[in-house]
Amino acid sequence: MNVLWLVLLSISIVFAICTGNLESFTKSIFEGAKSAVEISLFLLGIVSVWMGITRILEDSGLIYRIAHLFRPVISRLYGNIPGDHPSITAITLNVLANLFGLGNAATPLGIKAMQELDSLNEEKGTVTYEMMILIVLNTASIQLIPFSVIGILAGYGARNPAAIALPVLVATAISAIAALLILFTFRKILK
Repeated sequence: MNVLWLVLLSISIVFAICTGNLESFTKSIFEGAKSAVEISLFLLGIVSVWMGITRILEDSGLIYRIAHLFRPVISRLYGNIPGDHPSITAITLNVLANLFGLGNAATPLGIKAMQELDSLNEEKGTVTYEMMILIVLNTASIQLIPFSVIGILAGYGARNPAAIALPVLVATAISAIAALLILFTFRKILK
């Protein structure tokens, strides 16, 4: 990957010199770096807030009530998980983070859910069907309200940053359903 970046940067410098745009190129590199740092700090704030909310939900016991609401859906998708297993809560937190478009916050929650699912795994080092479902759902990431993207768009001065909410919901729901159907189909075929 480092070689690819080096090649792309080298080609860009050569074209900037050949076209006489070296000053604009240099300026855009620094503006891009500044923008990347600003976005990273903004996303760090969102992740911190979400992780704080998750901790409050967990300490107050509210997450277990939310997990209880999701239990029928989670139990149907994850048929081999015992109803009282901690993986249900971890999966629920991961799904909630994705629903609110907080993919960066969903990552550590997904790792926790995967660790909890691995505790049920009889053959350590192999991926179980339940782990595959988690990977598919986490990758498709159904988003009810994409807070991160709306925040970034608002930060860049978009007129109506929330206008993307419905298209994102439809696109992510379709991709999640399609991915789950493909997974279920392959499971039936390969059984």
